[in-house]
Amino acid sequence: MTIVNTIILLCAIGVLAALALYFVAKKFKVEENPLYDEVEAMLPGANCGGCGLPGCRKLAVKLVDSPSLEGLYCTVGGEATMDKIGEFLGKKVQSKEMQVAVLKCNGTCAKRPKTINYEGISSCAFAATQLSGDTACSFGCIGLGDCESVCQFGGIKINPETKIPEFDTSICTACGQCAQACPRHLIELRKTNKKDMKIYVACSNTDKGAVARKACTAACIGCGKCAKVCQNEAITVSNNLAYIDPNKCKLCRKCVEECPTGAIIETNFPPRKKKEETNE
Repeated sequence: MTIVNTIILLCAIGVLAALALYFVAKKFKVEENPLYDEVEAMLPGANCGGCGLPGCRKLAVKLVDSPSLEGLYCTVGGEATMDKIGEFLGKKVQSKEMQVAVLKCNGTCAKRPKTINYEGISSCAFAATQLSGDTACSFGCIGLGDCESVCQFGGIKINPETKIPEFDTSICTACGQCAQACPRHLIELRKTNKKDMKIYVACSNTDKGAVARKACTAACIGCGKCAKVCQNEAITVSNNLAYIDPNKCKLCRKCVEECPTGAIIETNFPPRKKKEETNE
C-alpha cells in the first residue's frame, strides 16, 4: 500500500509541476514578430555566417528590426534575395560588390617541392601546430583540405596533382568560412569584376627575395617591379611582399607581365594578342 501511495504522490507532484510550468510559460511568453518567420523563409538557410551573424534567423531578426538595411547583406542569396526582402519590408537595399575567394599561394608541388613527409592527422589546423611546413616555405598552403571540408557549397576542391585548392567562383558565395578555416590565412575575399576577371598576388611569403625564391619558384621576391609599372598606384610592397588593391586596380595586366617569378595571377581574361614580329 505504501508503494502505491508513493506512486500516486509522485504523479500528483509531476502534474502540479507541469501545470505550474505551463502557466509560467504563458505568463512570461515573449511574442515574436511574425515577420521574422517570413523573412527567414526568404533566406537560403545556409547558416554560413557570411553575413556576420550566427545563422539566418539572427539575420532575419536584424533585417526586420533595423530601421535600414545598411550593413546587412546575405552573401549567399545575393542581390536577388536582398531585393526581394527589401521590397517585402519596404526598405532600401544597400548595393554591395560581390566577392569570391582566392588563394594567396601558387606553390604547387612542381614549384614548391616537399622536404619532409607529414604523416599526422589530415588537418591543416593540426599540421600547422606541429611543423612549420612540409616544404621549405613555411608560409604556403598545407593542402590537407580544411577549406574544402568547411565549404557547404562544394566550391573548393584540392587538386590531387598540385596539392593546393581550386575555387569554383560560379559557386562561391563569399561566406568566408574557408578563410576562417585556413590556419595560415591564405584565403582572401576579393571583389569580382566583369566576367570575374581578377589580378592578385598569389603568395604570402615575407622572407627576403633569395630565401623566398629558393623555397618556391613562384614566390614574390618583393622586387617592386610591379609597383613601378602600375600607373594607378594599386600596388604596394611591404615586408618583402607585394599586394594589389582591388579597389584601385584597373586590370591593365602590366604587373603580370613585369613579375619575374609569375607570382601575380590573372584569371578569366581573354587571350593576349600576339605581338607582331618586326622584320629587321
